[in-house]
Amino acid sequence: MNVNISNSSAVPLYEQIQVQIKTQILNGTLKSGYGLPSIRTLAKELKVSIITVKRAYEELEKEGYLETVTGKGSFVASQNKERLKEVAMFEIESKLDEIIRQAKSVGMTLEEGIEVFKSLYEEV
Repeated sequence: MNVNISNSSAVPLYEQIQVQIKTQILNGTLKSGYGLPSIRTLAKELKVSIITVKRAYEELEKEGYLETVTGKGSFVASQNKERLKEVAMFEIESKLDEIIRQAKSVGMTLEEGIEVFKSLYEEV
């Protein structure tokens, strides 16, 4: 598992961790049943608070990406990959809906929006 965080990012640390783990599950890097590092271990590796990692793991568990077994740790949930992707697509669509409404409110055209999207997409 590979997680890199940026202290200078506007995105909260727990969300950076959450998004990166979710991405690795969806793209197949982290397989069903994979045991994640303990909260304490990952917090130490990333030099963040235990509470930060705990929140990321809890959010992933709520969304169905992780299963936590008391005394054993957190594991990638054994769910249907297509279902997880569908949930992720719904989240993306919801965020895009909000962004599109904001773009329209400032007079951005569809072409300008597509140009911005392409530019950002290629940078990531």
